[in-house]
Amino acid sequence: MEKKKLITYWVATILLSFGMLGSGLSQIFHAKGMIDLITPLGYPLYFLYIIGVWKILGIIAILIPRFKLVKEWAYAGFFFVMTGALVSHLASGDDSLKGIIRPFMQTVFIILSWYFRPADRKIISVNQ
Repeated sequence: MEKKKLITYWVATILLSFGMLGSGLSQIFHAKGMIDLITPLGYPLYFLYIIGVWKILGIIAILIPRFKLVKEWAYAGFFFVMTGALVSHLASGDDSLKGIIRPFMQTVFIILSWYFRPADRKIISVNQ
């Protein structure tokens, strides 16, 4: 069972990383598709720089060894950004596949990666 958990962790983490890297770079470089996706939501374009940079930093935090607390913050940040994106698209009436499925699937990958991460990547409470 332990091997299945590790495989699930790495598959989810790799999918999460590629998704965040792709969208983060698109946001930093203001790709037309990203501008077209965020403009109807009413967010300013400079918001793309902020989210894009934080996504890249979050990927680095999750992939490198140690820094367990930083990993927790990265997972939390990813979760808030993706669920925020999902709610923003739904609230604005955008029910397109691109606006709904991508943030939903990324949220699934975030949860799976966080839940199945190895013990050496978790903060262990001293009260347990």
